[in-house]
Amino acid sequence: MTQQARSQCGAPSASSLWSSIDWQQAEDDVFRFQMRIAKATKAQRWTKVRVLQRLLTRSHQAKLLAVRRVTSNRGRNTPGIDGTRWINPQQKWHAAMELSCRGYRARPLRRIHIPKKNGKTRPLGIPTMHDRAMQALFLLATEPVAENTADHHSYGFRPKRSAADAIERCFVVLAQRSSAQWILEGDIKGCFDNISHDWMLRHLRIERKILAQWLKAGFVEKGQLFSTVAGTPQGGIISPCLANGVLDGMESMLKSMTRPADKVHMVRYADDFVITGSSKELLENRIKPAVKTFLRERGLTLSEEKTAIVSISQGFDFLGFNIRKYGRKLLIKPAKSSIKSFLNVIRKEIKVSIALPTVALIGLLNRRIMGWVNYYRHVVAKAVFSKIDTAIFWALYRMIRRKHGKKSKRWLYRKYFGSRGLRRWIFHSVWRTKNGEVRGINLKQASATPIRRHRQIRSAANPYDVEYVDYFKERMRKYPPQEEVAGSGIYLAL
Repeated sequence: MTQQARSQCGAPSASSLWSSIDWQQAEDDVFRFQMRIAKATKAQRWTKVRVLQRLLTRSHQAKLLAVRRVTSNRGRNTPGIDGTRWINPQQKWHAAMELSCRGYRARPLRRIHIPKKNGKTRPLGIPTMHDRAMQALFLLATEPVAENTADHHSYGFRPKRSAADAIERCFVVLAQRSSAQWILEGDIKGCFDNISHDWMLRHLRIERKILAQWLKAGFVEKGQLFSTVAGTPQGGIISPCLANGVLDGMESMLKSMTRPADKVHMVRYADDFVITGSSKELLENRIKPAVKTFLRERGLTLSEEKTAIVSISQGFDFLGFNIRKYGRKLLIKPAKSSIKSFLNVIRKEIKVSIALPTVALIGLLNRRIMGWVNYYRHVVAKAVFSKIDTAIFWALYRMIRRKHGKKSKRWLYRKYFGSRGLRRWIFHSVWRTKNGEVRGINLKQASATPIRRHRQIRSAANPYDVEYVDYFKERMRKYPPQEEVAGSGIYLAL
């Protein structure tokens, strides 16, 4: 029956069905299922885990949530090799109805390359929308298991955890006088590209037939099909969870082979990790070979150019932060490379936006500034924020001088700048809305953001464990997401 015939018969259309979904109810139903999976995993009742996972991946609510996720994230407008995108409610509803494990065949990935800081490129595989939705569906069933079996001090691409937790953990294990003085900086060479398929199929708690489809799908580059013999594709929704599952166990391995006096602690974020130790010899002769053996079983190796053993007095960079002890005091600051990279991006944005309306330019810069500032607002960054403000001011001033070469400084000040209290030279703009209101927008000042120490998440906290439900609710109340406190800089001009 066509949609027109259904409408004439009084049957609801696909668009109205999608629009009438009670998303909160769907989320609650799926979350209850996930808590049951986590409980069974904690009790190591693996048969029950498989049964519950199978039921969840066949449920209507989980399929709806999977489609909603892939149609609302940043990659929703990027198609795979079939060129298909799900844009309107009708397409989304039909897509959810068509998600099925029976006879599922994954399509090859569309391979693109994105530039890295060192001048090289990183291959990125873009699945079709259908394959993305299937991955999102199985992630709902896999994540509760992964959270139970994960290393306690792994913080990358896990729910409710962030880089701020990883950095705070570094502070905890390195700040004391009696803390470890040596650090092994580890980086895995081509982690996503080299993971052993056989190891994943034998050890990861996910339906093997479905996992094999994703691993063996291949990729298309310049019109040619290539097979995949190792690795998990970068760009897939479930890929970070799979990679974490491969690396989990490193922390318990290190604990089993060391004593408390060795002061060995691991902090990992995805494939970047640091391991502390009481001596350089311990890290060089025992820890590093053990890590190499652990990785070799999974088809991985350490990157020799990025792996190093350094003293805490020398300091090291981790996740864009510089961690170093000055005498007896440990200070964590934004890394110089991160500051330089951010300012280069800002200057480029200002340079190419010379013809943009000032309102649009300020809105763009505010998003950039607050995103960067919120990432570093938990460390010793006040002086850096002031330098950022100064550098941005001069970049803007040079731009408007170039734009109005014949105008005086007084004219430029009246046109682009204002004052508030004792603060002058605030870059701003005003406009009139359709109803006649005059509104304004100020450029965000990085140094106006207060430094607030981050409270590290409990190491064993699992968002799918009923024991920690109240803990996460209280944590969300005390520490709301950073976007909620960023602000836009828009005000009503009186």
